[in-house]
Amino acid sequence: MATKQRGRPRSFDRATALEKAVMAFWEHGYETTSVADLTQVMGIGAPSLYAAFGDKKTLFEEALDVYVETYGSFVSHALDAEPTARAGVARMLRDAASEYTDPAHPRGCLVISAAINCSTPEVEQDLRERRNANLAGLESRIRADVAAGRIPADTDAAALARLSGAVLQGMSQQARDGATKEELEAVAEAAMRAWPA
Repeated sequence: MATKQRGRPRSFDRATALEKAVMAFWEHGYETTSVADLTQVMGIGAPSLYAAFGDKKTLFEEALDVYVETYGSFVSHALDAEPTARAGVARMLRDAASEYTDPAHPRGCLVISAAINCSTPEVEQDLRERRNANLAGLESRIRADVAAGRIPADTDAAALARLSGAVLQGMSQQARDGATKEELEAVAEAAMRAWPA
């Protein structure tokens, strides 16, 4: 049995409004993006925002999911598409150089930059968990290559995963500070030289 929606029907495109929220959070971070900023950029009133998305934190969580599935998907695509951890990380870093400097959207990574100056514990924890899950995935992939003999047996998988994550996070900040795609590609190349042969 269908239920009737109360009130007036929505007068805005939810997906378009959500994309605009992604851009606002990406550009300014979670803490400094106010509900007033969001309603202005999304082109809706506060009652519509709350009715469609819940509170700011819930909207941010949904925006993060959209970001990870679209703009940030290059990370999982690189690691899944390449036959080795080394090739996957090399591709991930090259793709990051391109994605983080793309003029079509804010520079850097939303999952990394939104955490800057964040003082909301639940949001800070969610962002930390997402970054740590990426590190765990990298470490698992490196351990599999060690077990398969593609990387030397004495490789410290955890340290190599952390190094790769630190480079990725640093590239995000460098992009926000104005680094070019070419400069970040050079960083990616230098980072790969630290990998064991």
